[in-house]
Amino acid sequence: MSRGWNLVGLPEITVRNLQRTVPVDVAELQEFAQQALQSCSRIPRNEPTQLKRLREIFVLLISDRRMARLHRQFLKEAGATDVLTFEHGEIFLSAERARDHARRFGSSLGQELRLYIVHGLLHLHGFDDRNKVEAQRMERMQRQILAAALKQQL
Repeated sequence: MSRGWNLVGLPEITVRNLQRTVPVDVAELQEFAQQALQSCSRIPRNEPTQLKRLREIFVLLISDRRMARLHRQFLKEAGATDVLTFEHGEIFLSAERARDHARRFGSSLGQELRLYIVHGLLHLHGFDDRNKVEAQRMERMQRQILAAALKQQL
């Protein structure tokens, strides 16, 4: 794999599984992450975003325990969360949160993890979910990207 930008001027994206609790299909997530990166990058923005400036993005699947440590260290909040995105291109996903949310919401583990990947990429592309209006806009973009990816699979 080459380091740096890929052929279409986007950062390289790499998915790595750093946890052992939840079995994950990393190859499928890697393929999806590349599609999602392309879809997110096509969303017009007024200013250049991290998504356009970064050379590499790392999607890292981690345990709830590690996620809780990161959540406390960087956001001063207790407990695990589903996704944490850092401006240097790290997107941390809790595999355990994804498994639990899949059960609760009647989706699959893969669907939850794909949602989390899109969520993280949208944060890197300047979207936020700190208030209701921004959160609704971000959710709408997530649905569109996930629906487009589903059509590509068919």
